[in-house]
Formats: sequence, structure tokens, C-alpha cells
Amino acid sequence: MSAQPRRPVLAVVSGGDPAYRGYCLEAVAADNRLVLIDSTAPRGFVHDLVVDYELADVQDTEAVVKAGLALAERHEIAGVLTWNEYSLVPAAALAERLGLPGNTVASMLACRDKGTTRRLLAEAGVPSAASERVDSPEAASHAADRIGYPVVLKPSSHAASIGVIRVDRPDDLPSAWQFTAAGAREQGSEGSGVLVEEYLEGPEVSVECASLAGETVALAVTRKELGFAPYFEEVGHTVTADDPLLPVVAPVARQALRALGVAEGVQHVEMRLTDSSPRIIEVNARIGGDFIGRLVHLATGLDLPAIASAIATHRTPDLTTTSRGSAAVRILHPPTSGTLLERRMPAHSVGAGGGELREVGWLRSVGENVTLPPQGSLYEARIGYLITTAPTLSGAEAARLAAEEAIVVRIRPNARTV
Repeated sequence: MSAQPRRPVLAVVSGGDPAYRGYCLEAVAADNRLVLIDSTAPRGFVHDLVVDYELADVQDTEAVVKAGLALAERHEIAGVLTWNEYSLVPAAALAERLGLPGNTVASMLACRDKGTTRRLLAEAGVPSAASERVDSPEAASHAADRIGYPVVLKPSSHAASIGVIRVDRPDDLPSAWQFTAAGAREQGSEGSGVLVEEYLEGPEVSVECASLAGETVALAVTRKELGFAPYFEEVGHTVTADDPLLPVVAPVARQALRALGVAEGVQHVEMRLTDSSPRIIEVNARIGGDFIGRLVHLATGLDLPAIASAIATHRTPDLTTTSRGSAAVRILHPPTSGTLLERRMPAHSVGAGGGELREVGWLRSVGENVTLPPQGSLYEARIGYLITTAPTLSGAEAARLAAEEAIVVRIRPNARTV
């Protein structure tokens, strides 16, 4: 009997929160031996998935490269992968240093700094939004007057909608500036300042793509649901195999990736469907967050983490669609800010609404404080999530609604201060 080929060693930079990214680690561990570079030692099931690790600040390029070189002395690393937005540049630098496939540092910098993204998209004629970088509330006011209200203020190199707010009129700008400037103080080092941008009216979607040697295939469309206006908190997503939007938005996604020089891996390209055309919001050179990879797998059979790891290790990815269904996720928020007293899903709710409740996960424990926007960030506001599937989109949405209505959540509101 011939010996089985030894699985390649894949270096993962920043495993992320296991609640959100555990499925990614499990998927890539199936075909690779994992070495991990992270800010904390692996624990629980993550510890069982990795064969070695090094500790480093995963947002510090020099520290990540140093840790990767240490691992390379002990293992023959075949590829480097991250799904952490803040680790894209360090991971690209490590792959480059090791002589491995991957995107260039320059292309990752272009994605991370949204001001650079806008400039390169405009130069390439890719439909996007008018944008100006500013460093003071006075400059923001002048930029908003030139662009025209409503506008969006956002940090230039943050993620997860942190510090992003819609401003409808000049009177709202001072408080909006304070909100965005606070977020900008914590943003990544790849960009600087605040962007004032044209507000794009229309439904928001993302295109999940795979690129190999500069050739991009659009794999799926994620339809997004936003809440807590004027903030842009994502509260739900749906994915349907063979979504009729895919051939409409795929060309724009490919053009955007080409303009930024993104040639390898899996990408999450966000856009708004305006009256004139799909227009780019931003380009993330990684697997989308909020369980989007899980939805794509459940709806289509396409395994985004496995595809990303195959590309990173210079293997041919499997882009075969094996399912034809729909999947939906609801991010669960409390009705008000306060102390979480109870959260549970009654067993009888499974299968409600004509679809299937596939997963319920809790992100906060009883006794913890939860805080809704704008005082609370994405991580402080969410208490859990649920994922449903069905043969049709309407079935997945109906099952999601039924499950959401069945969930029991009790909050002790925070005491009001005078």
C-alpha cells in the first residue's frame, strides 16, 4: 500500500475569535498541518488543530515576519493565510519573505487604506463613491459641502463598520465627527485620518470571490441587512445558490480587484446596488466575517476557507458547486443595553418556519453587560447568532424569523444617570 502524501504546512496569521472563525480553522486543518501566529496561545479545540505556534502582535509586520521565520526553521511552510483584516499586510510580507504565493504588500495596503482604494478605483474607471480624506471637523464640513449631503464619515483603515456613520445634514456633522474621530484613533496603521464619502443609496451586497494568478471567479452573492441607523451595523445576511444578481455584480468585483492588484486568495467585495450601477463600498482581501463563509458553504457547497488554503499552498482549489439552496444568519442583539439575565433557545423551535435551524451560538454569557450602538461597539452589542437553511430564500428567511421570535432574552437595563 502506497503512503499517503504528507499534508502541506499552512501558516495561519491570527486565528481570530473561535466563535466567529472557528469554522475557518477547522476547514483548513482538514487538508493542512497548521502552524499559528497569534497574540495569545491556542486553547481548547484550536490547540488541538495546530502543530506549532509562535506569539506575536498580529498587526505588527516586523513581529509577524519574525515569528514566521522562527516557524520556518522548524517546518517547511507551504503557504500563508489570514482572515483577519488587520493582519493582511503582515501576512503578505511574511509570504513574500518566505518566497511563497500571495498578494503583494502594495495590494494589501491599497485594500486596507480606503482612501487609496477610492483613488485607484477612480483611476481605473471602476464605479465607486466620491471620497475625500480630512483631518479636522472644519475640513470634513467643507468636503461634505462639496460632495453633497447625505455623506458617510469613516476611519480610513478600520473594519467591522467601526466609526462609520451617515450624516444627513450639516447640523449633525459635529457629533458625527466626534464619533468617527474616536474610531479613527484606534484604526490600523495602513491609513490615516477620516474619509468623507458620498452616500450610496440602494441595497448592500457583497461578492465572495476566489482569485488565482490574477484570474477571478465570483462564487456567491451575500445580501446584507443593516440596522441601528445612522450607523452601519450588519445584523443579518443571506446567501442563495445561483443568485440572479451574480452575473450583474461579478464584473464590477473583478474590475475592482484588478484595479487594486489583488491576484490571489478569497475576497469579500462590498458594493451598493444604486440606480445607475453596482458601486464599490470597499474591498476586503479575505473571507467575509459574520459567518458568511458558513452561509456560502451551506447554500452552495463551496468551502471558502478550503479554497483559500488551496490557493495559498499553490494547489488547485475545488470550485464545484454541490448544493442548490439558501442560508441565512441573524446576529442577535438585546432589546436594550444592560446586564444579560437570560438567553436561551427553546428546543421546540428547531425546524420552525419551513426550513431548518442549523446553528445557534452565544457570544455573551449571563451576567455580562451588553451595550447597543453608539455607546457600544460591534463586539459589545452582540449576544449571539442563529443560522438557518432551506431549499429557497423565502424558506430560510421564514425559519430565521421563527427562530428569532422563539428566542428568550432578558435584560436588566442599565440605571439611568442624571
